Amino acid sequence: MIVADSASRILQLARRRGSITRREVAAAGIHSQALSRLVMSGRLERVGRGHYRLPDTPMTEHHGLALIAAAAPGAVICLLSALSFHRVGTQLPHEVWIALDRRSRRPAIAYPPLRVVRFGGAALTDGIETHVIEGQAVRVYCVAKTLADTFKYRNKVGLDVAIEALRDAWQSRRATMAEISRFARICRVEQVMRPYLEALVA
Repeated sequence: MIVADSASRILQLARRRGSITRREVAAAGIHSQALSRLVMSGRLERVGRGHYRLPDTPMTEHHGLALIAAAAPGAVICLLSALSFHRVGTQLPHEVWIALDRRSRRPAIAYPPLRVVRFGGAALTDGIETHVIEGQAVRVYCVAKTLADTFKYRNKVGLDVAIEALRDAWQSRRATMAEISRFARICRVEQVMRPYLEALVA
């Protein structure tokens, strides 16, 4: 009876949130053995390390971001993955780009593939938005912060990608000049971005 009650509570949580993590099950005071039994019976499916969902739950295009957020709550979706999430530019990365604190350990995640960049100070903590994907809270840098990041990491993502994203975001009014300039200062790329920003408003 206790096992059946635990199973129904887990399924109830999964229905409400769209998915559930091992951590959330533990926080609800439910033994993880009930999770294993639900997976074995096919009533839940494991979609990533410590992350489960109902078999009939539709996957969104940002499924990988939800998996990362569940496995690494301290990570922030950045650079090419943030551009793709915000539909800025034409990049469709095959890896999920995440920002971590310089002292944080890299998440032990087999899927999806990761690209990890290390940020510190305001460059790590400012400009974070929280979006709910498949019931999971996912932290993503805003458009203006992401634009500054692409110029800071232009050697990794390509200067052409940074310029295309800046032009697209400006034309579609996804960020103001004040917002872009603020994050350019935070990311220390004011001098690099200045000629491109001047060209936009010329």
